[in-house]
Amino acid sequence: MNFGQSFKLAVKALRTSKMRAFLTMLGIIIGVGAVIVIISLGNGLQGMVDQQVESMGVNLIQSMVYGRGDGTTMNLDPQEMYDLVDAHPDVLTGVSPYVSAQTTVRHNDTLYERTRLYGVSEVMYKAETGATLDGETIAQGRFLQYIDVARSQNVCVIGAFLAQDAFNGDALGQSLTIGGVPYTVVGVLKQSGDTLTEGGRDDQVYLSYNNALKLMGTRNVNLYLFTSTNRDTAAAAKELIDAKLYDFFQDDDAYYTMTMAEQVTQINAMMGVAMLVLVAIAAISLLVGGIGIMNIMLVSVTERTREIGIRKSLGAKRRDIRSQFIIEAGTTSAIGGLLGILFGCLLATGIGTLFGGVLAAQMGGNVTFNATPTFEAVAVSFCVSVGIGILFGYLPANRAAKLNPIDALRYE
Repeated sequence: MNFGQSFKLAVKALRTSKMRAFLTMLGIIIGVGAVIVIISLGNGLQGMVDQQVESMGVNLIQSMVYGRGDGTTMNLDPQEMYDLVDAHPDVLTGVSPYVSAQTTVRHNDTLYERTRLYGVSEVMYKAETGATLDGETIAQGRFLQYIDVARSQNVCVIGAFLAQDAFNGDALGQSLTIGGVPYTVVGVLKQSGDTLTEGGRDDQVYLSYNNALKLMGTRNVNLYLFTSTNRDTAAAAKELIDAKLYDFFQDDDAYYTMTMAEQVTQINAMMGVAMLVLVAIAAISLLVGGIGIMNIMLVSVTERTREIGIRKSLGAKRRDIRSQFIIEAGTTSAIGGLLGILFGCLLATGIGTLFGGVLAAQMGGNVTFNATPTFEAVAVSFCVSVGIGILFGYLPANRAAKLNPIDALRYE
């Protein structure tokens, strides 16, 4: 009996008891579908991370400065970092101290206690992309300029919440009080969140880092954002920054520098481990499905014992009987795999659309999420499902092949 005949017999056996066949396939369907959904969502998340990196710039380098950590204080003057950039224009194009300040923001009699304040330099805004290094874009006016930072001028760029709540959308040239000092609004950021709420994503203010340090009563900057000339010089720029910081602190633990490429590698590595664990959990369903196939094939062998005896008496060899039941088991798992692929693709698309809509609302459309199943994931899932069917179907098939034809013919 050739493969085609065995396949037709397998399909006929499945059609004879449709409900039993479907229940047998259920574990395979769920397992394959779960694997495809997990891989699709993981690919979507990795794509989203890549989009964020592209928007922030692959040449961005972040340097955290902790100090000595031994009870002493050695504050690094931001001018040291500016001098480093000026000394190496071939690899570094700019630096922005990044200060997160806490103080009161007031407009007339209204006090905004949850507004986030960020002290930065003009390098924070990239003219070529029309966005800040953290992805914010300008809706009205301009961002901070060199003269604003160099002279510590009392100007600021505010988020969409303050522009609407305090100034009814007409904020340019208006004044608000930050830490008791009047500041003139020179720019308004584009709305990023889905709603304008106090303390939300759009409730923020950018001002000169010098002014932010004055508001905090300190000269200590803990975070610097550097930009390299391109992605290829980012590693060399990091080495220069680390060398400068080590020369100042004489302590490797006093700072930590990371390029965007390194951050993406770390994020993808963590996501890869998480996906591997989830896929392993989903694979349990495939194992259960394989056991179900083995169980139903054992029942099928018992039910068809007399048929096996007749075939053997007519000259069928052990390999013929074995191949027939293995093909039947493989066909069952293959059909289950195809149904699982269809189920997984539909579910992944639905979840991706829902998740993408939520992300677009929260992040202002700056990122898209596409949970599209890849050909590799579909192909591997299908091959694994067929392999499980053949693997778990071998024991019942071997048992059928070893039946004694005389005993099989006498079986009732």
